[in-house]
Amino acid sequence: MSASGLRSAVVALDVGGTDIKSALISADGVVLQRLTPTRAADGPEASVAAVLAAVADLRGEVPAGYEVLSVGVVVPGTVDEEDGLVISAENLDWVDLPLRRLVADATGLPVGFGHDVRAGGLAEWRLGAGRGAHDHAFVSIGTGIAAAIVLRGEPYVAHGYAGEIGHGGTTSGAVCPCGGRGCAETFASAAGIARRYREETGASLEEVPGSAEVLARAKAGDAVARVVWARGVDRLGELVAEMVRVLALPVVVIGGGLVRAGADLLDPLDVAVRARLTIHPVPRIVPARLGSAAGVRGAGILAWAAAGRDPR
Repeated sequence: MSASGLRSAVVALDVGGTDIKSALISADGVVLQRLTPTRAADGPEASVAAVLAAVADLRGEVPAGYEVLSVGVVVPGTVDEEDGLVISAENLDWVDLPLRRLVADATGLPVGFGHDVRAGGLAEWRLGAGRGAHDHAFVSIGTGIAAAIVLRGEPYVAHGYAGEIGHGGTTSGAVCPCGGRGCAETFASAAGIARRYREETGASLEEVPGSAEVLARAKAGDAVARVVWARGVDRLGELVAEMVRVLALPVVVIGGGLVRAGADLLDPLDVAVRARLTIHPVPRIVPARLGSAAGVRGAGILAWAAAGRDPR
């Protein structure tokens, strides 16, 4: 509680290509939460306006007895937390966007700013499956593949380029949105698994919109689905093992849409990681606990930090 007698809270936003998850968070947890369109299809100016409107709308709904101290915003893409800059966010058509400054100017409040996956990793360390681990990685597997490396409670940033494990591969294979060929994202992400199956079988997008349908077909005996699924999970095991060999991580938290596969993902992933490690201790591979709320809870942590507060 502040000197004014009001309860302190922060506004947290997780900006996605389709929706903005926003929440008012007090020291006791989430007070309000909202989901609004990002309006990315209307262009970059519209999506920035949607972010500012989401903050303003939530501030307008703050219950009596609360005061907002700061704002936290996390976004996808390549993000420079130190400079408050979105270097590139393809789904939002943002390039060199000074989003932290724009939000600060519009609100007059301190702004915590970061990458959605790194914020999710921080939230899992503070509140979820990574709690108690000095070091861990949070691997998000959805449309793409990205990792947040959290060392002694601090996400490793490297000007926004750390953790892009889904990129880099061979000089052949499918073209990745990054411009490379054969990147892990093209066949080991949730979207990549579904796309590869459609390419190899001729199935339509309506028939196989996502990886869940591929897994269902694999479990029903579809030989192509089994190969596509196994190949994707094996590549994920290689990515995790590479991180463990470099950083000796004791815990790897798996999040994103693909983790909904449960043991069908985590069990063969553990086998794939073990097969590639020799002298290194095998990490505990655990599912994320916060689910789709990881990003917005991470944004809340960044907001509290921007306000100079620790709600714990």
